[in-house]
This record gives sequence, C-alpha cells and structure tokens, in this order.
Amino acid sequence: MTTANVEIAQLFLTTARNELVEIYWPRLRECASSLTDEQLWWRPNEASNSVGNLLMHLNGNVGQWLVASFEKRDSGRDRPREFSTREGYSAEELLARLGATVEAAGAVLSRLTAEELAATYVIQGKTVSGEEAIFHSVSHFILHYGQIVHAVKALQNRDLGFYKELNATGKFA
Repeated sequence: MTTANVEIAQLFLTTARNELVEIYWPRLRECASSLTDEQLWWRPNEASNSVGNLLMHLNGNVGQWLVASFEKRDSGRDRPREFSTREGYSAEELLARLGATVEAAGAVLSRLTAEELAATYVIQGKTVSGEEAIFHSVSHFILHYGQIVHAVKALQNRDLGFYKELNATGKFA
C-alpha cells in the first residue's frame, strides 16, 4: 500500500471517528437525555419508531458493524427486539449502553489500519469492505440522529441550538 493510500485511510478513519464520537453522539445524547419516559417511547404512529427504539437500534448497529465485525466476534444482536420494545428502559439506561458502544467504536476507529479498511467482513450476511462497514454505520447513525432531533423538536417545541453560531454569522466560530 502506498504512503498516499495509508494517509487517505487514516484521514477517513479520523473523520469517521470525529463525526460519530465528537459531533453526533454528544448532540444525540443531549437530545435524548432531555426526554421524559413518556416522550422517549412516544410514536407518532405504528409505522414509526420511538426515540427509545432508535437508541436501541443504534446501539445494535454500531455494536455489530463497528465493534464486533472488526473484533471478529459475534455481536449477539437481537435486531427485531430493537423495534418491538415499547417501554421498560429510561433514557439514562439506553444512553449509557449506547455511550459504551460508541466509546468502543471510537477505540476501534482509532486503531484500525489501511489493511483492515480494505479487508472484507461478513455483516448481516453481506460481504463488505471495512471502509463500507464504517461508512454504513456512521451514515446510519447520522440518519437516525436526524430523526431523534426531529422528534425532540416536535415534542418539546424548541430550537436545540446546535447551529446557533451559524444563525448569527453564517460561519462556524
């Protein structure tokens, strides 16, 4: 592998880790921790998921795609349960579990090599490269983060303030 390829691989890993661990996880945690138990499990309709379900789902996805796959172990994931649960956990419990998983994923992303990015892994019966697994899971996290933000804004009728500096100047401070 060339030096340029190794540098690109490291840039990809650093960016993926930063997006997941430093940007979207803290915002998601802030949103979900503001919910009451009733709000956590609220669904607008039966075709939609509650924030509680999304937290369980993200824990399963990140654990399977970013942790277990690169540690070459079974995730023990029960994906149907992530969506069928209707109560029984507080935001604090779900966030603690997801936080530990995100921390483990951050450690994995910090140690991976360019060779591991190019290697193949079988996840959910699908053969993917390490790079595809990371891209899938980080983009998946961001997708559901957006759903959680939308739910919190709808339930609490408030601006979360994540982009307040852009609202004033049009630029990040």
